Amino acid sequence: MASVLAACSTNTSTISENAKLTQNWSAAEIYNEARNELNSGNYTRAIELYELLRARQSEGRYTEQSLLESAFAHYKQEEPAKALADLARFEKNFPASVDMDYALYLRGLILFDEDKSFLNKLASQDWSDRDPEANRRAYLQFERLVRQYPQSKYAKDATERMAKLVDAMGGHEISIARYYAKRGAHLAANNRAQRVISQYQNTRHVEEALAIMVYTYEQMGNTQLKDDTTRVLQANFPNSPYLTKPWQANDMPWWRYWK
Repeated sequence: MASVLAACSTNTSTISENAKLTQNWSAAEIYNEARNELNSGNYTRAIELYELLRARQSEGRYTEQSLLESAFAHYKQEEPAKALADLARFEKNFPASVDMDYALYLRGLILFDEDKSFLNKLASQDWSDRDPEANRRAYLQFERLVRQYPQSKYAKDATERMAKLVDAMGGHEISIARYYAKRGAHLAANNRAQRVISQYQNTRHVEEALAIMVYTYEQMGNTQLKDDTTRVLQANFPNSPYLTKPWQANDMPWWRYWK
């Protein structure tokens, strides 16, 4: 408890020092000082100065810009909730801002990096193991940016990230299909594989999805659908290894069983 109180006291003291230091400064001077701190990577002080600026000037261009820049500072400090709160306030108060495309892009980046679990810190992270809900939220922000601001300088990077997210979501579905197949739940595995084909048809997972369908149809004794799906696999992936060696469940990391 003592350490918590000490930390709070230190933070309050720092804010008070900044308030005293800037008491006779103009809004422009406070903003420029905050911007310099931001550019120097001193995110904590930058945030404090942006907060002081907004407390003294509730409206204006500096207030608008400070919300975006403090959101970025919180993002760099790995404080996504605070960053998203600043962006929500920005969008509510400045809906016609010329920087709205950047706000959407930054929100997408925050959500894109949101899944910080232990497994996702592994050097060889498999994107299909990311939280699929985090993927969907990030995708929707990037999609909104590209749709509303197709000429934005952030649109290209957003589009590339969207493709990666779609691939990750398709990979998540494939992981579930593998799990069901390995457990002998062939109908459930088949349904998941079909979902990959219908919703993620432009990803690298379609070939394996078709192979899983062939395998599960065979296991369920449905020769006609197995043969039909084999022809689709052959037509779309004539060099597929699954045409010579039937699909089988790969060894998977233990955590995938609980996705």
